[in-house]
Amino acid sequence: QVQLVESGGGLVQAGGSLKLSCTFSGRTFSNYVMGWFRRAPGKEREFVAGITRSGIDTGYTDSVKGRFTISRDNDKSALYLQMNDLKPEDTAVYYCAGSRQFTVFTTPALYDFWGQGTQVTVSS
Repeated sequence: QVQLVESGGGLVQAGGSLKLSCTFSGRTFSNYVMGWFRRAPGKEREFVAGITRSGIDTGYTDSVKGRFTISRDNDKSALYLQMNDLKPEDTAVYYCAGSRQFTVFTTPALYDFWGQGTQVTVSS
């Protein structure tokens, strides 16, 4: 079975940076579209970024464009999210997710596997 494990979260001041990682095991990583989602307190889980199987195409929610970068290393079965210029509104639990789809979707229901999440807290 697929297992996703996130790491790299923590507490950072506004304007700072963090890099999240997600390790994937149990299946062939390159067969899955991957995404990052987040859930802030009292809010719905929302799409942050996604990347196609090859890593060639990516997509971002508007609020993180120009600040966050999603990437993957299929040889290492790893997914990353580089987050720069962090803002207090980025505070949330961040989840990586895998999908059998062939393109990036923003809908959580289209993702088949989820990690447990890693907390990111940005102080003002």
